[in-house]
Amino acid sequence: MRETESENLSVKLFKPTKHAKETSTIVGTANDPLSDTDSVLDGNSHNSWYRVLRRPQWIWQGVEAIEMEETLARIAASDNTRSNDKLLDTVVGYRSGNWPYEWTQTGTSHQKKAQLKEEQGDKKGAFIDWLRASTCFSIAGYPHLKGDPLSQQTEILANKAFHFAMEKSPFKIKSVVTKVDGKSLEGFLYLPHTDEPLPTVIVSGSLDSLQTDLWHLFETYFAPANIAMLTLDMPSVGRSSAWKLTEDSSRLHQAMLHELETVPWVDHHRVGCLGVRFGANAAVRMAFVEQNRIKSCVSVGGILHAMLTDPQRLQHIPPMHLDTIASRMGKDSASFSLLTQLQALSLRHQGLLNGRKTKVPILALGLQGDPVCPESDNQLAALYSYGGKARTLPNKPIHDGYHRIMLEAIEWFTNTL
Repeated sequence: MRETESENLSVKLFKPTKHAKETSTIVGTANDPLSDTDSVLDGNSHNSWYRVLRRPQWIWQGVEAIEMEETLARIAASDNTRSNDKLLDTVVGYRSGNWPYEWTQTGTSHQKKAQLKEEQGDKKGAFIDWLRASTCFSIAGYPHLKGDPLSQQTEILANKAFHFAMEKSPFKIKSVVTKVDGKSLEGFLYLPHTDEPLPTVIVSGSLDSLQTDLWHLFETYFAPANIAMLTLDMPSVGRSSAWKLTEDSSRLHQAMLHELETVPWVDHHRVGCLGVRFGANAAVRMAFVEQNRIKSCVSVGGILHAMLTDPQRLQHIPPMHLDTIASRMGKDSASFSLLTQLQALSLRHQGLLNGRKTKVPILALGLQGDPVCPESDNQLAALYSYGGKARTLPNKPIHDGYHRIMLEAIEWFTNTL
């Protein structure tokens, strides 16, 4: 029954979108493709791809390396029409070679494996394959730009697979819903157990990922440390798509923080926050505006000040990232006039990283040579927090970057929460 449901959903979702607008043309920044760059946090930016290829992250999330390369190879080898002949991942229409199409095919193969394992009574195997299906469907919609119909369809598949996975999880996962502007905001609370109220960390990723991508953090790092994790989408993406990104980047996080006070499994005297890239902008902001409720904070490669105020840095950002920022702010183009509006997002310009210190200890983590988060940003975050600390980790080996970062973060939360 479930297989037929899922297959029918795919057919129903993608049938009307054969001629859907191709992702790279949704915002269509005029920025020329850049030379190749490698980053643990952002992946590989190649001048022959529109999307930044997040190989280390996707493998870390459970995508098999060979399967990932096979999917990318099918996209690269396609003879179908592209919106930009120089960019491999711009095949137009939902068909072979199109990014959402190929990643949906990969996700569907895991969905079928999960269904087979369910029938065989292999609950753990089904759990793993439903999660892999969810991850592949999420990558199919990456970078999740507003107004991208194919991306919206893949998100429905990702959510469905995620819910099937959660039914089989060895952990407890609860939906936490609050209201902002009369609209529902949903986060997921992951609990190692429900025996007692637990220290909890609110976690957000970057602007181009979904909160369902973050489950691995809990399973590998938070659960063994006996810490609960609440995930939240950044404004204008996923379950937070009703709100734009503004200088008040932590607004949704604050609403969820207040909601947590009513959740019986959370020790609301021991709540921390962790963010990656723009998620770190919200996390560090929380450490200032909610310092009576937040106990500890970790910023990972945070976009706090420099990139938001330095035109030189913006010029070296891959077009996909510029498009994503413009999309989150509700703009339909990523022209460099965007810089003026970005400056308002700088926590220094907002008077937070140049005024009174926060009593919340902030650990600001970065990687050597990071073009987006220079050491100066991390030093600022550490300087303006009592007990704060800035750490720059080696950027090699690249596949080990996430692991090293998370070990540092968990040690920090264990000591400060």
